[in-house]
Amino acid sequence: MAGISSGLATNYIYACTRMRVRRSLLIPREDYLRMLNMSLPEITRFIGETTYRSEIDELGTSFSGINLVEVALSWNLAKEYQNILELVPGELKYFTASYLRRWDIQNVVTILRGKMQGVQPGKLKEVLIPAGRLDKVALDRLLAEESPERVVEALKGERFYPTLEKELPRAMETGSFAHLENELYKGYYARLIADATGGIKGGSIFLKYIKLEIDTRNIQNLFRLRAGHVREDVRELMIPGGSFSVEELQRLSGLEDRDEFIDALKRQVRSTPLLNTLEAIRGKTALHEVEVALTRVQLDQMERMSKRYPFSVLPVIVYLEEKKYEVANLRALARGKEAGLPGERLQGYLVM
Repeated sequence: MAGISSGLATNYIYACTRMRVRRSLLIPREDYLRMLNMSLPEITRFIGETTYRSEIDELGTSFSGINLVEVALSWNLAKEYQNILELVPGELKYFTASYLRRWDIQNVVTILRGKMQGVQPGKLKEVLIPAGRLDKVALDRLLAEESPERVVEALKGERFYPTLEKELPRAMETGSFAHLENELYKGYYARLIADATGGIKGGSIFLKYIKLEIDTRNIQNLFRLRAGHVREDVRELMIPGGSFSVEELQRLSGLEDRDEFIDALKRQVRSTPLLNTLEAIRGKTALHEVEVALTRVQLDQMERMSKRYPFSVLPVIVYLEEKKYEVANLRALARGKEAGLPGERLQGYLVM
């Protein structure tokens, strides 16, 4: 806190304390385990007794069943993220806003996919999270456009417009937005690194989080590629800037034997929790179980870092990430129950 005025320091302490209070309100593991044995109406009632009450009550006259849960979760997450952005001061606000721009990518790609598939704007709007630079008004304008090409043209002037303009023709030709989405996220992380290294106080701590997330995404991508039996050059699918060079990731992807791959990955890792997780993954064959395990260890490492730097941007991002996964968990539970999946199968998809 050296070099920060007493008034701003007090604001930092207040904001980070509020994050701890908010984290205490997140749904605990035991409640998820209870919901695994509930029906969809029971889950909806349970959610309506938590911090999602106002959204469930407000939307209950317009939606029901899975649609009520989906829209209520999206509204609550967007509102909470916007509230946090208003709460945090100074450099915390700058780095938090940088982090939240990931939702612009998710929203735009969701709209582009929906336009190509002919999904009605109203259905698309239900799952958008206006938490980034593009607010509700901007997203409504994009939803009103007639085609993916018009959506991209309407984004001229945004920082990721050049990538959208370059990659859209390929996406339309192949019918897949996977490469476009990957390029957008590579640009997103490059900008995060630029923000973290731009000389703003607290940037070095923010950079620790960015590197951790890049490493997690790259390792998850390696496991996905193995599951899909992708063996060609994967360098363009990796995100630069983490602890592993793109060349190292390419070498790891070429190892065909799974145990050899995990052993080689472990030799590159210094974090004990991640080493333990990789060893535990050795016995897991389902991709979703691998991804959940890696996500869980990422959150645990972030929490450790936030305790080391209690009045930095890290407590804010830890809460935002945990809130994101709470919504993902509740959405998975609701969708699973709607599809009639048994609780023991659903449990493997939850980040608890």
